[in-house]
Amino acid sequence: MEFAWFAAGAASLALAAGAMATAQNRTDGGTVRYWMSAETMSGLPGMSGGGQPSPAAIARMMMGGRDQGPGFSHLLTLQIGSPRRPAGAPNAEHAPPPGLQAGPVLPLVTPAPTERPRPSGEPWERGGGNVRGRLLIFWGCGEHAPAGQPIEIDLSRIAAGQVPPELGSLPFQPMQPPNPGNSTTYGEWPNSRDDRGRIVIPATGSLVGDHVVRGNYTPDIRFTLAQGQDFLAPITLTSNTRAPSGAVPLAWQPVPNAQGYFLMSFGARDNNTMVIWTSSASRLAQIAAFDYLAPAEAARLVQQRVLLPPSATECTVPAEVSAGTQGASLMMTAFGPEANFSYPERPPRAPRGWAPDWTVKLRTRSAYFGLLGTDLAAMMRGQDGARQDRNNDQGRERRRRRNPLGGILGRVVGD
Repeated sequence: MEFAWFAAGAASLALAAGAMATAQNRTDGGTVRYWMSAETMSGLPGMSGGGQPSPAAIARMMMGGRDQGPGFSHLLTLQIGSPRRPAGAPNAEHAPPPGLQAGPVLPLVTPAPTERPRPSGEPWERGGGNVRGRLLIFWGCGEHAPAGQPIEIDLSRIAAGQVPPELGSLPFQPMQPPNPGNSTTYGEWPNSRDDRGRIVIPATGSLVGDHVVRGNYTPDIRFTLAQGQDFLAPITLTSNTRAPSGAVPLAWQPVPNAQGYFLMSFGARDNNTMVIWTSSASRLAQIAAFDYLAPAEAARLVQQRVLLPPSATECTVPAEVSAGTQGASLMMTAFGPEANFSYPERPPRAPRGWAPDWTVKLRTRSAYFGLLGTDLAAMMRGQDGARQDRNNDQGRERRRRRNPLGGILGRVVGD
């Protein structure tokens, strides 16, 4: 809606004056930032109840045993960064709506000074001993890789600290959430010093409703999340089976509100050879692509064909990727929208230096982790049927023929 110039100017001046008065009355000298990162996990992590599935859990799933549930889980990360120093030990908490099903409060714990932040960036950027072998990089959707692929990289160069240009260019603009380095006082959830901080949000848990954040280094932060400002739907693959050509046609159900998609496969071949494929139309080999993206950044990357557009529902992994590749993983991310709040609300024409008491950002994504060319849903449907004759000798024999290692694995992880 367009406003007259004078009306807009008067409103901006009034709001700016109010913001300036608020800033003059504050003694904290800055804005408290609060970020909520909401992720939906499906595939193997979803089947195992969230997080990284254990080898035993994977073995149980492949043999027909799985935890009962919807096949996906919710993960939530809370981060608060404040310019204030508390008068005493830092203390803060988040009171979520009952629909989250995570308890009345989520404690935001300040890490001890000796605790080091989790490493970020690509594995080759963090170093890590002697590496010998080669890396083959494929990219783009199609039954066959076009001429000029793959790009081959000598891993010994990376071990020597020489990052090839193919790995050094980062087209993504990473987001910068609150952290100990950019905050006078910082708190987070989950955390290692609170048992409840290790729980996974139930798949039926919802962020919709009233939220309150309070503590001794932050003003009370109150905001309400509406329908559509919640966890994304899970990624559901409808096709992930190898074709006669060796290519793997992938298809999925659309994720409502997704801003774009990114897929990657990682596997190994003989002679210390690693294989990476991405759905990007341009050469890319960066795991950082699976971080959260701001909607404007996702739109830019869709325009540049680094991400698949929100309308995409299929992509074929070229036959050359899976040829000779063993145990290739499949990772997929749907980047979701944001919700932003502040107090006072940002004026239409915020003056330079405008600083509210606090800001809140909710960012969302949905992720899938599985095996390339393996339809987990179909496998589970087949195994569910096999469980019906678990105590039947004839059924046991059929399962043994289908999986000659079943008896051994059953004794290891429990049948």
